[in-house]
Amino acid sequence: MARYNYAFQSFDPEHMARAVGRDLGISPKHSIELCRFLKNKNVQKAKTILNDVIAKKQAVPSKIFTGGASHRKGKMAGGRYPVTAASALLSIIENAEANAQQKGLNTANLVVMHLCAQRASRPFHAGRFRGRKMKRSHIEVVVAEQQQKKESKKGEKTRASPAKKEATKTP
Repeated sequence: MARYNYAFQSFDPEHMARAVGRDLGISPKHSIELCRFLKNKNVQKAKTILNDVIAKKQAVPSKIFTGGASHRKGKMAGGRYPVTAASALLSIIENAEANAQQKGLNTANLVVMHLCAQRASRPFHAGRFRGRKMKRSHIEVVVAEQQQKKESKKGEKTRASPAKKEATKTP
């Protein structure tokens, strides 16, 4: 199998893991909308969203490809339930999570850093429908371990040093 070149260039092997799905039999339009919707989300939250899309409990908003997408419940104008694309993307995200676990990363702190869908080659159907072309997509996922932020106490105020106070006073 040939080496795959990712679109994500600033890959850090110590804190990130990645996975790719090539020549998937899903619509590029649905996969692009799903990738836009799930980017920069926590991996656990993205997996629950994808499971809800598969169960048709949550719609994916259509921002780019809006032709024919009807209004859905919630804060969105038009949306769809791309079940096939959601199930394929769920398996790729789970694969990236397994790769991160194999590297020794904490899977509870993983965030989807890069999620990209591209159009793949479109071969012709065989048989009776040979004049039609198939819909195919490539999907690449890069997850990164998010660093824990130090929480400061709410009652604690930051104090300026006496040297800074004297410097801020104007004579």
